[in-house]
Amino acid sequence: MSIDLTEDERELAAMVRQFAEEVVAPVAYEADRTHTLPLDVIAQMGEMGLFGLPFPEEYGGQGGDYFALCLAIEALARVDQSVAITLEAGVSLGAMPVFKFGTEEQKQQLLPDLLAGRALAGFGLTEPEAGSDAGATRTTAREDGDEWVISGAKQFITNSGTDITRFVTVTAVTGQSENGKREISTIIVPSGTPGFTVEPAYDKVGWHASDTHPLTFDDARVPSGNLLGERGRGFKNFLEILDEGRIAIAALGTGAAEGCLEAAVDYVGKRTVFGAPLATRQHVQFLLARMRTRVHTSRLAWQHAARLRDAGKPFSEEAAIAKLVSSEAAMDNARDATQLFGGNGFMNEYPVARHYRDSKILEIGEGTTEVQLLIIARALGLVG
Repeated sequence: MSIDLTEDERELAAMVRQFAEEVVAPVAYEADRTHTLPLDVIAQMGEMGLFGLPFPEEYGGQGGDYFALCLAIEALARVDQSVAITLEAGVSLGAMPVFKFGTEEQKQQLLPDLLAGRALAGFGLTEPEAGSDAGATRTTAREDGDEWVISGAKQFITNSGTDITRFVTVTAVTGQSENGKREISTIIVPSGTPGFTVEPAYDKVGWHASDTHPLTFDDARVPSGNLLGERGRGFKNFLEILDEGRIAIAALGTGAAEGCLEAAVDYVGKRTVFGAPLATRQHVQFLLARMRTRVHTSRLAWQHAARLRDAGKPFSEEAAIAKLVSSEAAMDNARDATQLFGGNGFMNEYPVARHYRDSKILEIGEGTTEVQLLIIARALGLVG
Protein backbone atom coordinates (compact mmCIF):
# COMPACT_ATOMS: atom_id res chain seq x y z
CA MET A 1 0.00 0.00 0.00
CA SER A 2 1.23 3.51 -0.80
CA ILE A 3 -0.29 6.82 0.22
CA ASP A 4 -0.14 9.48 -2.46
CA LEU A 5 -0.02 13.10 -1.29
CA THR A 6 -1.74 15.93 -3.10
CA GLU A 7 0.29 18.92 -4.23
CA ASP A 8 -1.14 20.97 -1.36
CA GLU A 9 -0.16 18.27 1.12
CA ARG A 10 3.38 18.09 -0.21
CA GLU A 11 3.69 21.87 0.03
CA LEU A 12 2.38 21.87 3.60
CA ALA A 13 4.80 19.14 4.69
CA ALA A 14 7.72 20.96 3.07
CA MET A 15 6.73 24.29 4.63
CA VAL A 16 6.48 22.88 8.15
CA ARG A 17 9.67 20.88 7.71
CA GLN A 18 11.53 24.08 6.76
CA PHE A 19 9.99 25.91 9.72
CA ALA A 20 11.04 23.08 12.03
CA GLU A 21 14.63 23.18 10.84
CA GLU A 22 15.01 26.97 10.74
CA VAL A 23 12.93 28.07 13.76
CA VAL A 24 12.23 25.13 16.09
CA ALA A 25 15.50 23.19 15.97
CA PRO A 26 17.80 26.13 16.92
CA VAL A 27 15.93 26.70 20.21
CA ALA A 28 15.04 23.08 21.03
CA TYR A 29 18.04 22.32 23.23
CA GLU A 30 17.71 25.47 25.35
CA ALA A 31 13.94 24.99 25.73
CA ASP A 32 14.55 21.41 26.84
CA ARG A 33 17.32 22.43 29.24
CA THR A 34 15.25 25.16 30.87
CA HIS A 35 11.94 23.27 30.78
CA THR A 36 10.37 26.21 28.96
CA LEU A 37 7.72 26.12 26.25
CA PRO A 38 8.85 28.65 23.58
CA LEU A 39 5.65 30.66 23.25
CA ASP A 40 7.13 32.78 20.47
CA VAL A 41 7.46 29.61 18.40
CA ILE A 42 3.88 28.65 19.26
CA ALA A 43 2.74 32.11 18.15
CA GLN A 44 4.49 31.67 14.81
CA MET A 45 2.81 28.28 14.39
CA GLY A 46 -0.50 30.01 14.99
CA GLU A 47 0.28 32.62 12.36
CA MET A 48 1.06 29.81 9.92
CA GLY A 49 -2.40 28.39 10.57
CA LEU A 50 -1.20 25.08 12.01
CA PHE A 51 -3.63 25.09 14.94
CA GLY A 52 -6.53 25.68 12.56
CA LEU A 53 -5.66 23.08 9.94
CA PRO A 54 -8.57 20.61 10.41
CA PHE A 55 -11.28 23.20 11.14
CA PRO A 56 -13.70 25.15 8.91
CA GLU A 57 -12.94 28.71 7.93
CA GLU A 58 -16.08 30.03 9.66
CA TYR A 59 -14.36 29.56 13.02
CA GLY A 60 -10.97 30.82 11.86
CA GLY A 61 -9.66 27.49 10.63
CA GLN A 62 -7.88 26.58 7.42
CA GLY A 63 -10.60 24.35 6.01
CA GLY A 64 -8.27 21.36 5.85
CA ASP A 65 -8.49 17.90 7.37
CA TYR A 66 -6.94 15.69 10.03
CA PHE A 67 -4.43 14.30 7.55
CA ALA A 68 -3.00 17.80 7.06
CA LEU A 69 -2.67 18.28 10.81
CA CYS A 70 -0.77 15.00 11.12
CA LEU A 71 1.61 15.98 8.33
CA ALA A 72 2.49 19.09 10.32
CA ILE A 73 2.91 17.16 13.57
CA GLU A 74 5.22 14.63 11.93
CA ALA A 75 7.40 17.37 10.45
CA LEU A 76 7.75 19.13 13.83
CA ALA A 77 8.45 15.92 15.76
CA ARG A 78 11.57 15.26 13.67
CA VAL A 79 13.34 18.03 15.57
CA ASP A 80 11.35 18.59 18.79
CA GLN A 81 8.67 16.39 20.28
CA SER A 82 7.70 18.99 22.89
CA VAL A 83 6.61 21.49 20.24
CA ALA A 84 4.90 18.73 18.26
CA ILE A 85 2.87 17.52 21.26
CA THR A 86 1.87 21.11 22.03
CA LEU A 87 0.29 21.31 18.59
CA GLU A 88 -1.21 17.82 18.82
CA ALA A 89 -2.78 18.40 22.23
CA GLY A 90 -3.79 21.96 21.40
CA VAL A 91 -5.85 20.70 18.47
CA SER A 92 -6.90 17.13 19.31
CA LEU A 93 -7.52 17.61 23.02
CA GLY A 94 -8.08 21.36 23.28
CA ALA A 95 -10.06 22.64 20.31
CA MET A 96 -11.52 19.45 18.81
CA PRO A 97 -13.89 18.64 21.73
CA VAL A 98 -15.37 22.15 21.46
CA PHE A 99 -15.75 21.83 17.70
CA LYS A 100 -17.30 18.35 17.81
CA PHE A 101 -19.54 18.65 20.87
CA GLY A 102 -19.90 22.33 21.74
CA THR A 103 -22.88 24.59 21.21
CA GLU A 104 -22.70 27.19 18.48
CA GLU A 105 -22.19 29.85 21.15
CA GLN A 106 -19.26 27.90 22.65
CA LYS A 107 -17.69 27.46 19.23
CA GLN A 108 -17.99 31.12 18.34
CA GLN A 109 -16.62 32.19 21.72
CA LEU A 110 -13.73 29.74 22.14
CA LEU A 111 -12.51 28.46 18.79
CA PRO A 112 -11.15 31.60 17.06
CA ASP A 113 -8.35 32.15 19.59
CA LEU A 114 -7.56 28.43 19.83
CA LEU A 115 -7.34 28.02 16.06
CA ALA A 116 -5.13 31.09 15.74
CA GLY A 117 -2.68 29.84 18.37
CA ARG A 118 -3.46 32.82 20.61
CA ALA A 119 -4.79 30.46 23.27
CA LEU A 120 -4.36 26.85 24.37
CA ALA A 121 -6.70 24.48 26.19
CA GLY A 122 -6.18 21.30 28.19
CA PHE A 123 -8.01 17.98 28.35
CA GLY A 124 -8.63 16.86 31.93
CA LEU A 125 -9.28 13.12 31.75
CA THR A 126 -6.54 11.22 33.62
CA GLU A 127 -6.70 11.04 37.42
CA PRO A 128 -4.54 9.45 40.13
CA GLU A 129 -6.92 6.45 40.21
CA ALA A 130 -8.17 6.65 36.62
CA GLY A 131 -5.53 6.21 33.92
CA SER A 132 -6.12 3.48 31.36
CA ASP A 133 -9.37 2.82 33.25
CA ALA A 134 -10.69 6.29 32.49
CA GLY A 135 -14.20 5.18 33.40
CA ALA A 136 -13.10 5.11 37.04
CA THR A 137 -13.28 8.91 37.19
CA ARG A 138 -13.71 10.24 40.73
CA THR A 139 -13.90 13.96 40.04
CA THR A 140 -17.48 15.08 40.67
CA ALA A 141 -19.65 17.96 39.52
CA ARG A 142 -22.92 18.71 41.33
CA GLU A 143 -25.57 21.18 40.33
CA ASP A 144 -26.19 24.15 42.59
CA GLY A 145 -28.69 26.51 41.04
CA ASP A 146 -27.34 27.60 37.68
CA GLU A 147 -23.79 26.44 38.44
CA TRP A 148 -21.69 23.30 38.45
CA VAL A 149 -19.59 22.77 41.57
CA ILE A 150 -16.54 20.67 40.71
CA SER A 151 -14.31 18.76 43.15
CA GLY A 152 -11.50 16.33 42.44
CA ALA A 153 -8.07 16.05 40.83
CA LYS A 154 -6.55 15.45 37.42
CA GLN A 155 -2.97 14.59 36.50
CA PHE A 156 -0.59 14.67 33.52
CA ILE A 157 -2.61 17.42 31.80
CA THR A 158 -0.86 18.97 28.79
CA ASN A 159 -1.15 22.70 27.97
CA SER A 160 -2.91 23.33 31.27
CA GLY A 161 -0.67 25.96 32.83
CA THR A 162 0.84 28.17 30.14
CA ASP A 163 0.44 31.94 30.04
CA ILE A 164 -2.00 31.51 27.15
CA THR A 165 -4.04 28.58 28.54
CA ARG A 166 -7.68 29.67 28.32
CA PHE A 167 -9.49 26.72 29.88
CA VAL A 168 -9.42 23.01 30.68
CA THR A 169 -12.23 20.64 29.74
CA VAL A 170 -12.69 18.06 32.49
CA THR A 171 -14.60 14.81 32.81
CA ALA A 172 -16.64 14.55 36.00
CA VAL A 173 -19.30 12.32 37.52
CA THR A 174 -22.54 14.31 37.36
CA GLY A 175 -24.96 11.69 38.70
CA GLN A 176 -26.32 8.26 37.90
CA SER A 177 -28.06 7.08 34.76
CA GLU A 178 -31.34 5.14 34.83
CA ASN A 179 -29.49 1.81 34.76
CA GLY A 180 -27.54 2.73 37.87
CA LYS A 181 -24.24 3.43 36.14
CA ARG A 182 -22.30 6.57 36.88
CA GLU A 183 -23.08 9.46 34.58
CA ILE A 184 -19.91 11.13 33.27
CA SER A 185 -20.12 14.54 31.64
CA THR A 186 -17.59 17.08 30.38
CA ILE A 187 -17.42 20.64 31.63
CA ILE A 188 -15.34 23.65 30.56
CA VAL A 189 -13.41 25.21 33.44
CA PRO A 190 -11.82 28.59 32.56
CA SER A 191 -8.34 29.39 33.82
CA GLY A 192 -8.45 31.50 36.97
CA THR A 193 -11.72 30.02 38.23
CA PRO A 194 -11.75 30.20 42.06
CA GLY A 195 -11.19 26.74 43.48
CA PHE A 196 -9.36 25.57 40.34
CA THR A 197 -5.63 25.24 41.02
CA VAL A 198 -2.94 24.46 38.49
CA GLU A 199 -0.29 22.74 40.60
CA PRO A 200 3.48 23.09 39.93
CA ALA A 201 4.70 21.51 36.71
CA TYR A 202 6.02 17.96 36.74
CA ASP A 203 9.73 17.15 36.65
CA LYS A 204 9.44 14.76 33.71
CA VAL A 205 11.87 12.35 32.09
CA GLY A 206 11.21 13.88 28.69
CA TRP A 207 9.07 16.41 26.81
CA HIS A 208 10.72 19.01 29.03
CA ALA A 209 9.49 21.98 27.04
CA SER A 210 5.91 20.71 26.98
CA ASP A 211 3.64 22.21 29.65
CA THR A 212 2.23 19.49 31.94
CA HIS A 213 0.59 19.89 35.36
CA PRO A 214 -1.60 18.17 37.95
CA LEU A 215 -4.87 20.01 38.59
CA THR A 216 -7.05 20.23 41.69
CA PHE A 217 -10.66 21.35 42.00
CA ASP A 218 -11.99 22.43 45.39
CA ASP A 219 -15.65 23.38 44.91
CA ALA A 220 -14.76 25.22 41.72
CA ARG A 221 -17.90 26.89 40.36
CA VAL A 222 -18.67 27.42 36.69
CA PRO A 223 -21.92 28.35 34.92
CA SER A 224 -24.25 25.52 33.94
CA GLY A 225 -23.77 26.64 30.34
CA ASN A 226 -20.17 25.37 30.53
CA LEU A 227 -21.41 21.80 30.06
CA LEU A 228 -19.73 20.56 26.88
CA GLY A 229 -21.91 18.22 24.87
CA GLU A 230 -24.86 16.23 26.11
CA ARG A 231 -24.97 15.45 29.81
CA GLY A 232 -23.94 11.87 30.50
CA ARG A 233 -22.12 11.39 27.18
CA GLY A 234 -18.79 12.77 28.29
CA PHE A 235 -16.98 9.46 28.51
CA LYS A 236 -18.26 8.25 25.15
CA ASN A 237 -17.41 11.55 23.48
CA PHE A 238 -13.86 11.56 24.80
CA LEU A 239 -13.29 7.98 23.66
CA GLU A 240 -14.02 9.32 20.18
CA ILE A 241 -11.55 12.16 20.74
CA LEU A 242 -8.89 9.69 21.89
CA ASP A 243 -9.35 7.57 18.75
CA GLU A 244 -8.49 10.60 16.63
CA GLY A 245 -5.67 11.63 18.92
CA ARG A 246 -3.99 8.27 18.48
CA ILE A 247 -3.56 8.98 14.78
CA ALA A 248 -1.87 12.27 15.60
CA ILE A 249 0.37 10.61 18.19
CA ALA A 250 1.27 8.03 15.54
CA ALA A 251 2.32 10.84 13.21
CA LEU A 252 4.40 12.32 16.04
CA GLY A 253 6.07 8.95 16.65
CA THR A 254 6.82 8.63 12.96
CA GLY A 255 8.47 12.04 12.92
CA ALA A 256 10.56 11.16 15.96
CA ALA A 257 11.64 7.86 14.39
CA GLU A 258 12.62 9.67 11.19
CA GLY A 259 14.53 12.33 13.10
CA CYS A 260 16.60 9.62 14.77
CA LEU A 261 17.23 7.89 11.44
CA GLU A 262 18.37 11.07 9.70
CA ALA A 263 20.66 12.04 12.56
CA ALA A 264 22.17 8.53 12.65
CA VAL A 265 22.78 8.39 8.89
CA ASP A 266 24.54 11.75 9.01
CA TYR A 267 26.63 10.81 12.05
CA VAL A 268 27.89 7.42 10.85
CA GLY A 269 28.89 8.96 7.53
CA LYS A 270 31.22 11.36 9.33
CA ARG A 271 32.40 9.23 12.22
CA THR A 272 35.64 7.31 11.57
CA VAL A 273 36.32 4.14 13.58
CA PHE A 274 39.44 2.01 13.11
CA GLY A 275 40.40 3.94 10.01
CA ALA A 276 37.08 3.74 8.14
CA PRO A 277 33.73 5.55 8.27
CA LEU A 278 31.30 3.88 10.63
CA ALA A 279 28.81 3.75 7.75
CA THR A 280 30.94 1.15 5.95
CA ARG A 281 30.31 -1.47 8.64
CA GLN A 282 27.69 -3.95 7.51
CA HIS A 283 26.11 -4.32 10.93
CA VAL A 284 25.63 -0.54 11.01
CA GLN A 285 24.06 -0.60 7.56
CA PHE A 286 21.68 -3.35 8.63
CA LEU A 287 20.74 -1.38 11.74
CA LEU A 288 19.97 1.71 9.67
CA ALA A 289 17.97 -0.37 7.22
CA ARG A 290 15.78 -1.59 10.07
CA MET A 291 15.36 1.97 11.29
CA ARG A 292 14.26 3.04 7.81
CA THR A 293 11.77 0.18 7.67
CA ARG A 294 10.20 1.29 10.95
CA VAL A 295 9.74 4.83 9.65
CA HIS A 296 8.16 3.62 6.42
CA THR A 297 5.77 1.23 8.16
CA SER A 298 4.76 3.81 10.75
CA ARG A 299 4.02 6.43 8.13
CA LEU A 300 1.85 4.08 6.11
CA ALA A 301 -0.06 3.12 9.25
CA TRP A 302 -0.95 6.64 10.40
CA GLN A 303 -1.67 7.91 6.91
CA HIS A 304 -4.05 5.02 6.27
CA ALA A 305 -5.88 5.67 9.55
CA ALA A 306 -6.07 9.40 8.82
CA ARG A 307 -7.49 8.84 5.35
CA LEU A 308 -10.16 6.57 6.83
CA ARG A 309 -11.03 9.15 9.48
CA ASP A 310 -11.32 11.97 6.95
CA ALA A 311 -13.48 9.79 4.68
CA GLY A 312 -15.92 9.19 7.52
CA LYS A 313 -15.14 5.48 7.71
CA PRO A 314 -14.48 3.40 10.85
CA PHE A 315 -10.88 3.83 11.95
CA SER A 316 -10.57 2.85 15.61
CA GLU A 317 -8.62 -0.36 14.97
CA GLU A 318 -6.39 1.30 12.38
CA ALA A 319 -5.67 4.18 14.79
CA ALA A 320 -4.67 1.69 17.48
CA ILE A 321 -2.39 -0.16 15.05
CA ALA A 322 -0.79 3.09 13.93
CA LYS A 323 -0.24 4.24 17.51
CA LEU A 324 1.23 0.88 18.51
CA VAL A 325 3.58 0.61 15.52
CA SER A 326 4.80 4.21 15.56
CA SER A 327 5.38 4.48 19.31
CA GLU A 328 7.52 1.35 19.25
CA ALA A 329 9.33 2.59 16.13
CA ALA A 330 10.17 5.87 17.85
CA MET A 331 11.49 4.10 20.95
CA ASP A 332 13.45 1.51 18.96
CA ASN A 333 14.98 4.08 16.61
CA ALA A 334 15.91 6.34 19.50
CA ARG A 335 17.66 3.47 21.26
CA ASP A 336 19.52 2.40 18.11
CA ALA A 337 20.52 5.94 17.19
CA THR A 338 21.80 6.62 20.69
CA GLN A 339 23.91 3.46 20.49
CA LEU A 340 25.40 4.53 17.16
CA PHE A 341 26.28 7.93 18.60
CA GLY A 342 28.19 6.27 21.45
CA GLY A 343 29.07 8.66 24.24
CA ASN A 344 27.72 11.61 22.27
CA GLY A 345 24.32 9.94 22.29
CA PHE A 346 24.26 10.36 26.05
CA MET A 347 24.66 14.14 25.80
CA ASN A 348 21.45 16.16 25.83
CA GLU A 349 22.76 18.63 23.27
CA TYR A 350 22.34 15.92 20.63
CA PRO A 351 18.76 15.45 19.35
CA VAL A 352 18.98 11.66 19.60
CA ALA A 353 19.48 11.92 23.36
CA ARG A 354 16.34 14.03 23.67
CA HIS A 355 14.42 11.63 21.44
CA TYR A 356 15.57 8.77 23.66
CA ARG A 357 14.06 10.45 26.70
CA ASP A 358 11.02 11.80 24.91
CA SER A 359 9.91 8.71 23.01
CA LYS A 360 9.03 6.52 25.99
CA ILE A 361 5.89 8.50 26.74
CA LEU A 362 4.59 7.66 23.26
CA GLU A 363 4.08 4.09 24.51
CA ILE A 364 2.05 5.42 27.45
CA GLY A 365 0.14 8.62 26.63
CA GLU A 366 -3.29 8.64 24.91
CA GLY A 367 -3.61 4.92 25.53
CA THR A 368 -0.81 2.61 26.58
CA THR A 369 0.63 -0.10 24.36
CA GLU A 370 -1.48 -2.58 26.30
CA VAL A 371 -4.66 -0.61 25.58
CA GLN A 372 -3.85 -0.58 21.86
CA LEU A 373 -3.33 -4.34 21.92
CA LEU A 374 -6.66 -4.74 23.69
CA ILE A 375 -8.44 -2.66 21.03
CA ILE A 376 -6.87 -4.69 18.25
CA ALA A 377 -7.70 -7.98 19.99
CA ARG A 378 -11.32 -6.93 20.39
CA ALA A 379 -11.46 -6.05 16.69
CA LEU A 380 -10.49 -9.68 16.07
CA GLY A 381 -13.54 -10.75 18.02
CA LEU A 382 -11.63 -11.80 21.12
CA VAL A 383 -13.20 -11.14 24.51
CA GLY A 384 -12.33 -11.71 28.14
